[in-house]
Amino acid sequence: MGTAFDPIKLPDSAWQNSQIETALQERNIGAVFRYVQHHGGASQARIGAQVGMTQGRVNEIINGRRAVSRLDVFERIADGLNMPSPARQLLGLAPRRETRSPGSAFDLAAFPEIVRVYSDQAAAAAEIQRSTRSALEIDVLAVRGLGLLALRDSLLRPQLDRGANTRPRLRVLLLHPESSALRQRAREIGESPESLASGVLLAEAQLRDLAAVGQVEVYRYRTLPVWRTIRLDNVVYVSAFDRDWEGHQSATYKVLATPYGPLYRGWRRQYEAMVAEAEQVI
Repeated sequence: MGTAFDPIKLPDSAWQNSQIETALQERNIGAVFRYVQHHGGASQARIGAQVGMTQGRVNEIINGRRAVSRLDVFERIADGLNMPSPARQLLGLAPRRETRSPGSAFDLAAFPEIVRVYSDQAAAAAEIQRSTRSALEIDVLAVRGLGLLALRDSLLRPQLDRGANTRPRLRVLLLHPESSALRQRAREIGESPESLASGVLLAEAQLRDLAAVGQVEVYRYRTLPVWRTIRLDNVVYVSAFDRDWEGHQSATYKVLATPYGPLYRGWRRQYEAMVAEAEQVI
């Protein structure tokens, strides 16, 4: 059982259970504490001592009478429970601090960026929508964006209906309706350039309505579509456009920002570069 001052250390495999992964993604600390009690034999007093809370406060959280919302408290809980990096990242935190010498090789498994792979957008939809509801910044890179933002029943649009003070900053990159890249993409998917261009223009019109009540910027880019990205704060969901499938049909990768990983930073840098060269229409 251990005393209140003994560190809590669950095996890494315990943090890979679907039950605890869901609790971490939802930031349900009450469920996390109950899981640690059950799998680690830790009392409420011991949990409290390790995470810097009173036993009474831990009891309130476990029984749903109090919730955790501050980032520094999440950090304290993750440190006190000795969460491994993947568990910390599911909670929305940076990985455990590791040291490495300049120029040395290191195991990328210790700094996972791709934390989940979905077969397609539909498989990731519920998680993306849940994250969209609380995101402060949203960046979207798409072709026409109808299935993501422009329509009332699209993936992200219903989640943006918030109070004026809580609406996120939204930036959207859409393919230029008059570009050669759009004509090539139309050929790849067997659609007329006129039809594809009209879809982009429809999306822009719908986003113009959204801009009337929120922070929305829309840009047109002219390069051939390759990546389809949705960035929600420090997480980016990535899929690809190819000759054989649309973006929503592609496998979708959930990528987290990490101290040493190049993927999130690379896609973020690419997005900023595309915005700098794009034509802003809204």
